[in-house]
Amino acid sequence: MALVAALADARDLPDGPGRLVALERVAERADAAGDVRSAVDARFALIEAYLLHGERWRLVEPLRRCRAAADRWPTLLTDAEAELLARYQRYAVEALLGTPRVGLDQTRLLLDDLTHRVGAGGPDAPTVAELRCRIADHLGDEPTARRFFQGWAGTRPGPAGGCPGCAPARRAELLAGWGEWQAARTELRAYDADAQECTDQPERALVADLLPLLRLGEPEQAAAAHVRAYRRHRRERSAFPYLATHLRFCALGGHLERGLAILTEQLPRLDRPTDDLAAMEFAAAGALVCGLAEEAWLGDRTVHRPAYVDRPATELEVGTLGALLLGLATDLAGSFDARNGTGHQSGRMAAWLAERPSATAAPLPADDEAADEVGDEVGDEASAHEAGAHEPGADEAGAEADSEREVMALTTDMITSTLDRRGDRYLVDDGGTVVGRWGAAVIQFRRAGERGEVLHTRAMAARRLPTARRAEAYAFCNAWNHDRLLPKAYAHDLDTEIVLAGDVATDLAHGVAPAQLLVLVDAAIATGVAYAEAVADLP
Repeated sequence: MALVAALADARDLPDGPGRLVALERVAERADAAGDVRSAVDARFALIEAYLLHGERWRLVEPLRRCRAAADRWPTLLTDAEAELLARYQRYAVEALLGTPRVGLDQTRLLLDDLTHRVGAGGPDAPTVAELRCRIADHLGDEPTARRFFQGWAGTRPGPAGGCPGCAPARRAELLAGWGEWQAARTELRAYDADAQECTDQPERALVADLLPLLRLGEPEQAAAAHVRAYRRHRRERSAFPYLATHLRFCALGGHLERGLAILTEQLPRLDRPTDDLAAMEFAAAGALVCGLAEEAWLGDRTVHRPAYVDRPATELEVGTLGALLLGLATDLAGSFDARNGTGHQSGRMAAWLAERPSATAAPLPADDEAADEVGDEVGDEASAHEAGAHEPGADEAGAEADSEREVMALTTDMITSTLDRRGDRYLVDDGGTVVGRWGAAVIQFRRAGERGEVLHTRAMAARRLPTARRAEAYAFCNAWNHDRLLPKAYAHDLDTEIVLAGDVATDLAHGVAPAQLLVLVDAAIATGVAYAEAVADLP
């Protein structure tokens, strides 16, 4: 019981090094006591904590210990836990792609073991083919990668294989890396019901489509896809790996002003990247934007680089920033190549930096005008109008603008249409409440009041506190309400734990226009996520 309580206490610690150390100590205590069940539970929690912090390279040792325990005591894990362990093993193999801190031989041993466990004809055989394909591609062995691609193409991932909805996008990214632009677009036509259930879609598929669209001469559709996808990716930490493609689109599509704006906005995230590969690609894409900006006589611009740890805040000229980013990308590529024994990553980054615009710059639609249909028809040969480009027809355009300003009674359909327009995923329960998850917040939208004229938004933090911290929870809510207008914060005591939530209520008795509702929903989500993140940061 003492180990169970210690594990519960460790799990309740705030995310950070202290929680990792506490979980490691519980696992060591369980080993010393011969409590195999508690040791496995602690290491499962430790793996989850590593994944949360973007430290897949640290999974190998706890994974190895869990595997050894499961092999020695075959009835130790439930079926669900066995599937989860296989998924963790896939994550550990994928760690090689994200950082040079994982050994190549170590990864191959893990992958060979996973291959043996899933079998040649098992449901996860495509997962093994994908991993072997992606590792070969990472090492620069394209013939081997293409051979394993055949065992992965057209398949649906098994239990350990990750999100089925993202599989077409992952294949399209690989094909685009080989310069197979039309094949990448064809792969994205597999955008189906699986993708519609995926919380990363349609934005991930839109990003995978950006460079193929440019290369195939469809800059208008690429512009609409970029604007819609970046609307979400600009504020999601987990979307950092996609920012390099957004920057490359801006560089190669002739949108250097926007590229510099994105680089300025996202530069702070380079100090805490999700992994080394994403940092390398972001730095190389940023260096490309800076280099082309200098060629276009924009080199006198300055970019603010905020302070970080001991580094003071500075204002960098575009050329200076480009040199810093180039140095970072070169160093990281060299680290990967030293581990891999090849020069592929250095060559790949050099090829990126040698690219030049391939299309005449197409007008970028405003953020609230990028047609959402582009995400529903990814890969289709859509017309420029469907992709969000303006076509002649002033009457139709005027009618659409008027409809945006038309005041009407609030309905559930208006709420869901607004979320659809943002590209969000949600569910509608039997009572008409619309529910979705944004980062660390679960947010509900519903109509309240006698006539349903009040837009009521409730944001609930994913992190919950033990009842022993009741006074601290109340103090946090009081401080939040003192310093901020939205949302109104409160603590809900469930006897066993405390839920921290926030409300926003807007009286729309006189009606609301779609454009106004979009502003209200944007504000409710932004403030709700900020509230949930503040809860997550509590000590």
